[in-house]
Amino acid sequence: MTRRTQTILFHLLPAVFWLLAIGGIVIWEIFFNTAHSFFHYIPAVLALISVFIIYRIPRHTSAIEQCFQVAVLLGISSYWLPSVLFLLLPIWGYLIYQNLFNLRAFLATLIGLAFVAAWVTVLHLLHILQYPLEIAYNWYVWIPTGAVLLAFIATTIARQTLRVR
Repeated sequence: MTRRTQTILFHLLPAVFWLLAIGGIVIWEIFFNTAHSFFHYIPAVLALISVFIIYRIPRHTSAIEQCFQVAVLLGISSYWLPSVLFLLLPIWGYLIYQNLFNLRAFLATLIGLAFVAAWVTVLHLLHILQYPLEIAYNWYVWIPTGAVLLAFIATTIARQTLRVR
């Protein structure tokens, strides 16, 4: 592969992956007719922000603050999609792989989840926040979140593989 082809693919493949993710979400909207359910996109956006936070941690640093932030974001998104909390397992696996995970990072994650749970409970008791009318237990509500996360993973792999040296 020539350097020019490698450079073109380095810039073109991420755009293709993100367009495929957006196209998949649009097709999902057409077939399932869920235009009224804007709240299915909130977990996708918060999960993507969480992955960005974790991915940007420099090596040989502490990941305690980032673990707290990710737990808060995933806790908020679990209000609409409860099974999104299972994303903590691959995030912990990535942190273990990068040698950034320790007991303090684990406890920061638990404190972040407890923080969100406490606020949701208080806001519910004050009748400011109502529980979602439709708790998403169907498989198709994972399509926006899965499409966004797969696009991020494919983009990252393509960028790492095609990096011009």
